[in-house]
Amino acid sequence: MLTGLLWLLGCQLVGQLVVDATGVPVPGPVIGMVLLLVVLVVRDPPGDSPVHRTADAVLPHLQLLFVPAGVGIVAYAGVLRDDLVAVLVALVGSWFLGLAVVGLLADRLGRRTRVVDAPDPGRGP
Repeated sequence: MLTGLLWLLGCQLVGQLVVDATGVPVPGPVIGMVLLLVVLVVRDPPGDSPVHRTADAVLPHLQLLFVPAGVGIVAYAGVLRDDLVAVLVALVGSWFLGLAVVGLLADRLGRRTRVVDAPDPGRGP
């Protein structure tokens, strides 16, 4: 499990170093996650690998990652209270925007699969 954890943390570190070196406006852990995906696709066959075992062990405890976010909300309660309207507009607006984008994409993908799956009217059953 230690090997898998080192792979996960190593990819996150490399991602952070890439962001620091290039200044790209993407969080370092996101770059590290993409790097980990590339490593897993190229190097590891599906099945039992150290990274998979570590992920299986960590996944049941995923809810613990919400603790820092909760602490941040409590710590910045005063700031949030002062800018409550702006925060609520940003939250609700981004939620609606995300919902609209997902809806449009699902509709277009649904149309594309219906066209492909639809039988040809000129041919018999």
